[in-house]
Amino acid sequence: MAVQDIVVAGGGLAGATAAKTLRAEGFTGRVTVVGAEHHHPYLRPPLSKEYLLGKAAEDTVPVVPHGWYAENDVGLRLGVRVTAIRAAERTVQLDDGSSLAYGSLLLATGALPRTLRLPGSDLAGVSTFRTLDDSRLLRGRLAAGGKNVVMVGSGWIGMELAAAAATYGNNVTLLGLEDIPLAGAIGPDLGRFFRGLHEANGVSFRLPASAQEITGEGGAVTGVITDTGELLPADIVIIAVGVVPDTALAQTAGLALDNGILTDASLQTSEPGIYAAGDVANALHPFTGQHHRSEHWSNALNGGKVAARAMLGQDATLNTVPYFYTDQFDVSMEYSGFPTLAAGAEPVIRGSLEDKQFIAFWVQDSRVVAGMSVNWPRKVQPGAQKTIKALISARTPVTAERLADPAAGLGQLLPEPA
Repeated sequence: MAVQDIVVAGGGLAGATAAKTLRAEGFTGRVTVVGAEHHHPYLRPPLSKEYLLGKAAEDTVPVVPHGWYAENDVGLRLGVRVTAIRAAERTVQLDDGSSLAYGSLLLATGALPRTLRLPGSDLAGVSTFRTLDDSRLLRGRLAAGGKNVVMVGSGWIGMELAAAAATYGNNVTLLGLEDIPLAGAIGPDLGRFFRGLHEANGVSFRLPASAQEITGEGGAVTGVITDTGELLPADIVIIAVGVVPDTALAQTAGLALDNGILTDASLQTSEPGIYAAGDVANALHPFTGQHHRSEHWSNALNGGKVAARAMLGQDATLNTVPYFYTDQFDVSMEYSGFPTLAAGAEPVIRGSLEDKQFIAFWVQDSRVVAGMSVNWPRKVQPGAQKTIKALISARTPVTAERLADPAAGLGQLLPEPA
């Protein structure tokens, strides 16, 4: 076994970014990426946004061009899963019967969509949403418009899918367990903002409500019965009730788990030589001193880079401020920060919710811990998210009045350079 061989279990953004970083850092050993899907590693955000809406072609979603792997001597095993880790031997077993030796192993197995065990959930027209194939299939179903769509789930993905379905001219009804959509993530006032945006574009809500049964005829879906007994007509039912980290491989290998695979700040697991990155990793964050698991693309992107450098023996830690974005109808939103620190805090608003142009700051002990910008034009104050991240990292006390004051440039909120 060549000790420099690196195996990546998982063909998503984290795994592909790790491979790219290894080569960029000058690593010349063998790199093999093992991906369960038959597609080359791709970006997930466009699946519920630009690609789903037909604004982006399929050739825009790969992490790197298909030819990059051969050009950079990176082995790519598609349609294959790693089924077992033999840590003592430093080998992994694949479901095609082959095995690979490794000096370092990266687990980037991602997450799996939650399913609901409902009568009728196997009917044609009922689906979960996670993959490129899911998005391709759903786009084909939605594109003609005029369908009755029931969206089960009021989180970010559910809201994005509802927006896409309505944009295509379908009749959309959204079910969720919250009184206000997204309230658990961004609070009730901003949750009401997004609900109002959807209602203005024709989306109907049943909140709080859950699906109890999916009805059908001739093997195809015809409706959804809610827990209140209401029958909602449905040609399409989408279940988007979150994801769970895919820890099966790590569990059988005896790695430490807690809401994902536990890692240190360098993304090393409890087993020497094995690292984890992306949706599956619950990493120690130097900023908070707590473990955080993030399901957003920036975490997979940055985690892939950190894991690659750590496997090369570099002093690398995942210390970036978490970030994600969403596009719904005519609203473009970006969020940076720590939702766990922001939970329960009343956001400070700069701008106008009514005009759909504002920044929301979440503050703990007079320090910004998260910030969300909505339709914030660069010509007004450029680099809003960059400044928000800097504010969070600086931990500089700032008053709510100053945060809300539109006359105070965002850059003026930062401390003076030493």
